[in-house]
Amino acid sequence: MNLNDKKKVWSLRYTPGNSETDSEINGIADTLGVSEVTARLIYNRGHHTAAEAEIFLGASVGMLYDPYDLKDMDKAVQRIAHALDNNEKITVYGDYDVDGVTSVSLIYLYLKALGADIDYYIPSRSKEGYGLSNMAIDNLKTSGTQLIITVDTGITANNETEYAKSLGMDMVITDHHECSGELPQACAVVNPHRPDCPYPFKDLAGVGVIFKLACAYEIYRRRDIDRLECIENVCRSYIDLVAIGTVADVMPLVDENRIIVKRGLAVIDDSPRCGLEALIEASLAGNTRPAVGEKYPPKKRKINSGFISFTIAPRINAAGRISSAEKAVALLLEEDFERAAVMAEELCEMNLQRQREENSIAEKAYKTIEEKHDFENDRVIILDDDSWQQGIIGIVSSRITEKYGLPSILISFDGATRGYSSFDDVGKGSGRSVKGMNLVDALSHCKDLLVRYGGHELAAGLSVMRCNIDEFKKRINDYAREHLNPDDFCVGYEADCEIWADELSLSLAEEISMLEPFGVANQTPSFIVRDMRLDKIISMGAGKHSKLLLSSGEESYQAVCFGMSAANLDYYVGERLDLLCQLSANEFKGQISLQLVVQDIKLSTALEQLYEKELSRYKEIISGAAISSVEDVIPTRADIADVYKFFRYENMCGHTVFTYRMLHALIGEQLGRDISGVKLRFITSILKEINVCDVENSGEEYFCVEVCQNAAKTNIELSQTYKKLIAQCVTA
Repeated sequence: MNLNDKKKVWSLRYTPGNSETDSEINGIADTLGVSEVTARLIYNRGHHTAAEAEIFLGASVGMLYDPYDLKDMDKAVQRIAHALDNNEKITVYGDYDVDGVTSVSLIYLYLKALGADIDYYIPSRSKEGYGLSNMAIDNLKTSGTQLIITVDTGITANNETEYAKSLGMDMVITDHHECSGELPQACAVVNPHRPDCPYPFKDLAGVGVIFKLACAYEIYRRRDIDRLECIENVCRSYIDLVAIGTVADVMPLVDENRIIVKRGLAVIDDSPRCGLEALIEASLAGNTRPAVGEKYPPKKRKINSGFISFTIAPRINAAGRISSAEKAVALLLEEDFERAAVMAEELCEMNLQRQREENSIAEKAYKTIEEKHDFENDRVIILDDDSWQQGIIGIVSSRITEKYGLPSILISFDGATRGYSSFDDVGKGSGRSVKGMNLVDALSHCKDLLVRYGGHELAAGLSVMRCNIDEFKKRINDYAREHLNPDDFCVGYEADCEIWADELSLSLAEEISMLEPFGVANQTPSFIVRDMRLDKIISMGAGKHSKLLLSSGEESYQAVCFGMSAANLDYYVGERLDLLCQLSANEFKGQISLQLVVQDIKLSTALEQLYEKELSRYKEIISGAAISSVEDVIPTRADIADVYKFFRYENMCGHTVFTYRMLHALIGEQLGRDISGVKLRFITSILKEINVCDVENSGEEYFCVEVCQNAAKTNIELSQTYKKLIAQCVTA
C-alpha cells in the first residue's frame, strides 16, 4: 500500500457567492489596505471584522492573560518565594524534548538571576523514560534538594509526589498534558487542563506554563510597577525560549501562542542568545567549520516557525534522543560563543546520527508493513522490535502515519531485555494518530494491558509488557474499527481559496507573511490554481525533488515539488494542470522571485474531462457509432506516419510502454500540433494491423509498442480498423 494509492480530496475553506461573507471580506480588505486574497485568509482564520483582524495582526503582549488566572499559581509563587527567602535548594525536573529543554532553561535562568540555589535534572530517555521516578527523587534528596519544580511533566506523578513528601521534599508541578483522575497532592499544580482551572486559553506548551510562572513571580516581586511592565521584563529575557518550545511541541499558533511565537521569533531573528546563535550558524554552515577564534561565515536565513520546526528543534531534540538532553540545556545557558560553537557542533552531529538511525528503523518498518500488515482489517499499524532506539521511534511513527494515513505505534524493547526475550520485558512505545481517533482515548480503552500511557490526541507514549502485545494489537484495532470510517483514510488537502493565475505575485506572497507565524491552527495558506500549462520539468536535489516551469497566458511561473522526483511525476510537458500550492518569496543570488510550493497536483478539470470524453467517444465508435465527416477522428496518412516515427525514435531510446495521456502530450509537444486521443487509439490499431508495429493492449490505457524493424512498405487501406472507420463516416 502506498500513499499514492489513497483517494486524494481537495476542499476549500472559502468559496465566493455568500453576500454576507464577501461583504465582510471586502470590509477587512478596505480597512486594512490589503488584497482581497489576504482578507479571505484572515477571515478563514476566524477574524470576521476589521477590528478583529487588526487585533490578530497586531499580536500585542498586552493581550496576554493574567498568569494568576491559572489555578494554584499563587501557591506556586509563594512556595518558590519561601525557597528563595530561606536559601533552599531548588531542582528543576524536566522532560527531554524541546518543550522540556526550553522550560528547564527558562526557569533556571530566571530563578538563578534572582539568586536561587538551583540546578536541573532531566531523566535519560533510554534508561529512565518519561516523567518522575522514585530513583531520581532519591538522587535529588541525596543532592540536598528541598523543592522540586517540574516542567512539562508531573501531572500524573501522584505516587512520586507522595514519595518526595515522605523524604521531606516539596513539589511544585507545572505541566500542560491532559489530566486523568486525581491530581497529585503537591504544594501547587499549575496546568491549564485542570478541570477546575478557569484560565481562558488551554493550549499553552509546557514552556508556556513556566513562562506564566515567571511572569507571575515577577509581578509578585515587583509589586511597585505595572503588571504589563513586569510581563515585558520577562518577555525581553526569555520569550525566545517560549517560542521555540511552543513551535516544537506543535501547539496551535492562535491566541496567546501566536503572540508568544511572533514576539519570540523577532527576538531570535534580531539578537539571538549566544547558544542559539551558535546553533543557528552551525545548522546553516553544514560542514563548514570556522577556525579557532573566528565566527561562522555569514549566511542569513529568516527565522520563522518552519526554521524552528525543521532546523533548530531536531538538533535540540537529538541531544535527548542520542545522549542527554542536559547537553541542550547547557547550550542554551552558555554565554561564551566559542564554547557554544563546540556544543552546537556536537548537537548537529547528534542530529546526523539520529537521522541515520531514523532511516534505518524506517526502512525496516516499511518492509515489515508491506509484507505483514493486514490493511483490509487492521486500522492501526503496531510494530515492535528489540533493537530500535527508543528516542527515535516517535519520529518514525510520524513518518509511517504520514505515509500510510493510518495511526501507528512503534514499541522498542531496547534495554528491556536481559540477553534474552522474556514475557515480562517492558517495552516503551510512541504513537501517532490521524484526525478521527484520539490516541489517548484509544490507549485508555486498553489501559489494563499497559504499564503506563499519556500524551495528546494525535501523539502519545506508552509502556507495555511483551506478553500483552498481541492482545493490545487486537484491542486497539477493535477500537479503531469503531471510531474510524473510510473517509478518515482519505488524503485530505484543505486550501484557503481558489485564485486566478493573474493574482499570483511576489507582492501577494510578501503580504501573506503578515499572517505569520504559521503552524497548527494557523496553517501556511494554501491555494488552488487551475489550468496552468506545464512547460518543463527540471530535476532538483540529486533527483529527490523537481521544479516545474508553468505558464498561463503570457506569464510564466516556477513551482517546486519537494519529495516528488521528476521521474515519478506522472505529468507531461504540454498538459494543463491544477495545483494545490503555497506561495513563497524565493531568494537566489540576491534576486527575490515568486515561487509556488506544490502540495498536490491534478490534471486540470478541463483536460480530465477532455480525456474522459475522448475515451467515451472511442468506445462508441468501435461499437459502430456513425462518424460525422467533419469530426476529426479518422487519421490521415501524415498522422499515422508521424506517430510511427515517434514510436521508432522512442524504441531506439529504450521506451516501449506508453499511456494515451503520455502519447497525446509527447506527440503534441514534438509535432507542435494536437492529435486527439480518439485518433491516437485508432492509429495504434492501424499500425498493428498493417504489421509495422507490434502493439499489445491497443485501445486500453496502458499499452506496449515495438516497431517491426524489417517491416515491408504497406498501405493503410489494408487495415480493417481504417476500412471500418471509412465505412462509418457519414456526410454531415
